[in-house]
Amino acid sequence: MSTRNLGASLIAMLISVSLTLAVGVPVAGAATPEAQLLAPIRLLADSMNKGDTKTAASTLSSSGVTIIDEIAPHLWAGADAFDTWLKAYGAWEQAEALTDSMYKMGKPTRVVINGDRGYVALPVFYTFKQKGVATQETAHMVFVLQKEKSAWLITAFTWGAGTPKPATSSAK
Repeated sequence: MSTRNLGASLIAMLISVSLTLAVGVPVAGAATPEAQLLAPIRLLADSMNKGDTKTAASTLSSSGVTIIDEIAPHLWAGADAFDTWLKAYGAWEQAEALTDSMYKMGKPTRVVINGDRGYVALPVFYTFKQKGVATQETAHMVFVLQKEKSAWLITAFTWGAGTPKPATSSAK
């Protein structure tokens, strides 16, 4: 293969993978089924880290989502679940004096794909400031996804809280 063809192939592959990860739309031959399943989860976390709730919402099933969280009332379900959870989340952050929240998804501990349904369990490394003090929490999340048309979308997620503790220098 010539250098020119190799360069063109690399560029095509990078564009294909970038499209898959950026919008959750699989491009033929672009990524493994597992990578396609994980793409909306990573996009949800990245979007929330940027405060881009519109993009975060685009990772969710159009028929609604179920959310279980440590924040009262602990359960949201239906077409408006994400919006009502966001309001509760914002109120909770304000009440707890939390700022600079960042989520980093770890390597999945379990990935199951059954046709058009998927299940993902993974650790989440959550860093934030509480009353100005750098804090970290290792938690776990579980996601349920459904393939709608050609893209995986999140139908449910749950937050399994860890114990917040002062951040180490590597977590800041």
